Amino acid sequence: MTRVAVVGGGRAAEHDVSLASAAAVAEGLRAAREQFDVVPLTVGRDGVWRDEELRPLGLAGAVRVLQSCDVAFPALHGTLGEDGTLAALCELAEVPYVGSGTAAGAAAMDKWVTKLVAEAVGVRTARGRLLRAGEDPGSWTGPVVVKPVTAGSSLGVSLVRDPADLPAALAVASAFDERVLVEEFVVGREVCVAVLGRADGSRTVAPVEEVLRDGVFDHEAKYSGRARFVLPAVLDEAVHAALVAAALRVHDALGCRGLVRLDFFLPSDGEEGVVLNEVNSTPGLTEHSAAPLMFAAAGVPHPELLAGLVHDALATPRSWTAEPLGWAG
Repeated sequence: MTRVAVVGGGRAAEHDVSLASAAAVAEGLRAAREQFDVVPLTVGRDGVWRDEELRPLGLAGAVRVLQSCDVAFPALHGTLGEDGTLAALCELAEVPYVGSGTAAGAAAMDKWVTKLVAEAVGVRTARGRLLRAGEDPGSWTGPVVVKPVTAGSSLGVSLVRDPADLPAALAVASAFDERVLVEEFVVGREVCVAVLGRADGSRTVAPVEEVLRDGVFDHEAKYSGRARFVLPAVLDEAVHAALVAAALRVHDALGCRGLVRLDFFLPSDGEEGVVLNEVNSTPGLTEHSAAPLMFAAAGVPHPELLAGLVHDALATPRSWTAEPLGWAG
């Protein structure tokens, strides 16, 4: 049996979302056609690692548990998890793990860095400005979206239509990150692209999902149960091709692996092309989360998707297994 450590919780504001993802991963792996020995690990809001019975392990004890497993399956969303920190811990402990590596996780988590990478490979993003706490946002016209640079699950995101409301929105975003991104609000359709990066270097793109939104798809809209989706999205063939091409360019430039969700806008301002919103290197992993639903629409059931991620993690070459470089001269 393949022994899999499933890690959930975390110190970020997405703690509860992460717990749901971890529980779904554990359940899905246990329901897979092949047998997995699932070892749940939970990181508390206080940063304490605990075992399945919620007994404290300490970091050293958690590393010993990780090293007793064949592979780790991180289900941590947000900072101190999705941002490459858990991948780095697994790298140091020489434990294979599901998902993107340290650098890709850190870059994808940082919305400002993601914008720079996307623009560098020819993928348009919304015009925006990076601010630090207390910095003057300057003048602007039209509605803007205010968001923390590194928070996930749309926490701290606000749509500001009146300049008088901007200071309050900046204060909300600053509660999650000292760096805040202010972007022009893109009027148009919002769509999600799920990419599965395989160990052999191939990438599979699932059917595209459209989010039917009014305003911004914020945290409340995501988790209230009232959000509406169209899967597969009804798209012109050329638009679909542009979406897939843009998603793969950004995915590859960031160096992502495993299951990744990229969110885009299809602007209705008459300009051609697609606009990248953000990249989720550890998207929601429940059976009802967007990325698993998109692959279910492609005929890949939730347990099969999770099992494939585990096998790819085991098959992915790691730095500690690489042959040392020879030296001539």
